[in-house]
Amino acid sequence: MGDLNPPRLYNTRTHAVEPLEPMREREVRLYVCGLTPSGEAHLGHARSFLFFDVLRRYLEYREYDVTFVQNVTDVDDRSIAAARERGTSYRSIVDGHYASFKHSMRLLGVREPDEEPYATHYVPKIQEMIRALVQRGNAYAVEDGVYYAVRTFPAYGALSGRRLDDLEAGARIEIGEYKRDPLDFALWKFAKPGEPSWPFEGYAAGRPGWHIECSAMSRALLDPQGSGFDVHGGGADLIFPHHENEIAQSEPLMAHPPMAKLWLHGGLLLFDSKKMSKSLGNFEPLSALLERHDPQAIRLLFLQTGYRKVMNFTEDSIAAAGVVLERLKKAYRLLLNLYGNVNVSVQDETGLISRVDNALGDDMHTAVALRWVIQFADSLGISVNPMQPSALDDYTRALTILGIAPNESWHEERASFEHAASADDDIAAMVARRQRARAEKDWATADELRRELAQRGIELIDTAEGPKWRKTGGH
Repeated sequence: MGDLNPPRLYNTRTHAVEPLEPMREREVRLYVCGLTPSGEAHLGHARSFLFFDVLRRYLEYREYDVTFVQNVTDVDDRSIAAARERGTSYRSIVDGHYASFKHSMRLLGVREPDEEPYATHYVPKIQEMIRALVQRGNAYAVEDGVYYAVRTFPAYGALSGRRLDDLEAGARIEIGEYKRDPLDFALWKFAKPGEPSWPFEGYAAGRPGWHIECSAMSRALLDPQGSGFDVHGGGADLIFPHHENEIAQSEPLMAHPPMAKLWLHGGLLLFDSKKMSKSLGNFEPLSALLERHDPQAIRLLFLQTGYRKVMNFTEDSIAAAGVVLERLKKAYRLLLNLYGNVNVSVQDETGLISRVDNALGDDMHTAVALRWVIQFADSLGISVNPMQPSALDDYTRALTILGIAPNESWHEERASFEHAASADDDIAAMVARRQRARAEKDWATADELRRELAQRGIELIDTAEGPKWRKTGGH
């Protein structure tokens, strides 16, 4: 039996929100275009990978068996150029930047992919696809490489909504290119002197073009039968030309297209209302940003904006996210004092998990899901229902789905408000213990706790929603 209430996601190719209906029951095969580590990763990269991490966590919470593939484009024109400028190898450029990126992802709590294919490890599979495309008449070889003939694929432009006539108006053939049509793109680039290359029987040695790499790797790892897989994702900047080209070169070779049932894209990130660029002077490596800000605050900030929307990052916005994070930590400490070590149950006595589930099931509406978590956390400062011992479990579970699971820092008070926050936690815990004693008809304990609170200057007010308290002075 299929999922009676499957998650719904926006499909870029159909321009509609659709239910996720995996081709294999309860199994989701997900391919995400990864980093090209020719330079330092930035926060825009992080936004995309953080979103797909939350998607994966949510699908696993919904008990889907997720196979998550995220590739590495480990050779390209920019990494070769950077190596030439610095007098080193392209591999040292790629390895250094990718190691930095991986460290940043760990700090942000992004889980490792199930498969992490490097393009250079799949050259034989790439060449196999290129040969097949040439044989079908979709590709051709000329003096500088092998190109895909865009006009041989009638559906070209369906993903991005672009028309061939409009594309042709702005296209041109660069100096040194021999392609027959300005719209055509490289599948295999013949090597120039000093460039890295791989042998290709029947053709000159060279390296693969960017687009064919993802087609070959996704097919090898998720769709060896050529019948398609479930979800292909990446940032909105990849819709055209990268993903459009992937479709064009993949689907002619498939037994049963489309390449992916659902195309999922995250929105772009602005910095102080501008696109991040070294020329504008607002480029900051992700690694440097993580030295200045709590990684969980960055993650929380991204959750506050819908994944498809353009987001504007400012120093004020990350500072505000840090304040919210402290509120979440304070609530966690309170629950930890009340209920001890977490042991995540399957119950949802507080209703929090179902609210988070409903929000994420509606096109991954992380802003609404986070709003429920914050509302739950803030309510703990007013009252805690002692008849809901799963509160700590539910809270931790909701945070974990969103990828902001409590870590060691959640058990520690920040120095700036250590004493005040600790005192408030103690008071709230006492109020909750008194409420529990009342529920168990242990009136002597309840009265003793009321007297102790009064001595500390705390006035208790019992309401239909539970006990509330306020400070009135005292000792």
